[in-house]
Amino acid sequence: MVEDVVVEPMIEQFILWRCLHGGPLSRDTIDRWPSAITLPLERYRDRNVPLLVKLTRTYGACAIVARDGDEIVGQLRFYPKAVYGLEGAGGHLCLQQDHPAGPAEVFADSDFPAVAHIEDKTLVVHCMMTASSQQKANPYQRKGIGTRMVKALIEWAKANGWERIEADSFEDLPIIYEITGCAGHTFWEKLGFRLVDRHPHPDLQGGSEDVELVEFIKTLEEQAKSIGIEPARASDRLVMRLDLT
Repeated sequence: MVEDVVVEPMIEQFILWRCLHGGPLSRDTIDRWPSAITLPLERYRDRNVPLLVKLTRTYGACAIVARDGDEIVGQLRFYPKAVYGLEGAGGHLCLQQDHPAGPAEVFADSDFPAVAHIEDKTLVVHCMMTASSQQKANPYQRKGIGTRMVKALIEWAKANGWERIEADSFEDLPIIYEITGCAGHTFWEKLGFRLVDRHPHPDLQGGSEDVELVEFIKTLEEQAKSIGIEPARASDRLVMRLDLT
C-alpha cells in the first residue's frame, strides 16, 4: 500500500547502486538482472558501490529513497555541486553510463571536500524516479511519493548545513515524467523552487545519430506543439532553485 511507504535517506546497509528502470529493487534482487540487459551492470556495481558509500560517509547521504517493506520503490539522487566540478565526475554522474556521462572508474578515489570547506553549499538533484516509469502498471506513480522525497531532501539539507538545492527541469510534458528522471517545472514550483536559468539542453540538440534520442526529441516537440508550446522550447533545460537560508 502506498500509505505504508517510508521515505528516508539511503543508508550503507542497502546501497541502491542502480536505478529503478526495471521496477522496485531489494537486497535480494538488486544483484540479479535479466540476461537480455546489455549494460555492464556488474562493472557498474563495482564502480558505484564504493562511490556511493564514500559520498554517504562524507556528506551523510547522497540519496533519498522510498521504501515499501523490503523494496525500494522510489529514489531521489543528489550530489554537492562542488562534486560535479571534480576531475572524473563526468557530465551527469549517471550510475548506469560510462564516463564521461557517468563517473570515471576511479572517481571514488577522489578527495571529496567536507561541507565546511565548500564555499558554494548547493545540492544538485541528479534524478528522481518512483518505481519504473516504463512499467505498464505502476502503483507508485502519481501518488505523492516524489513530493515526499523532495520534502525529505529539503529537511535533510537544512539540518546538514546546505544553503540551496537546484534541479534540472523541462516543460510540463508527459514524456518527461514517463521516461526520464526529471519532472516538469510546475512540480518544482509547487515545492517553492523558482526558475533561475533557461537554455537549450546541450544533450538534446539536433544532428545526433542516436535513434532513440532523435525519437525522444521528436516526441518532445510533438507534445509541446499539442499544448501550444513552441516546439523548439521543448528541449530547453530549466534550472529550478530553492534557497534554504
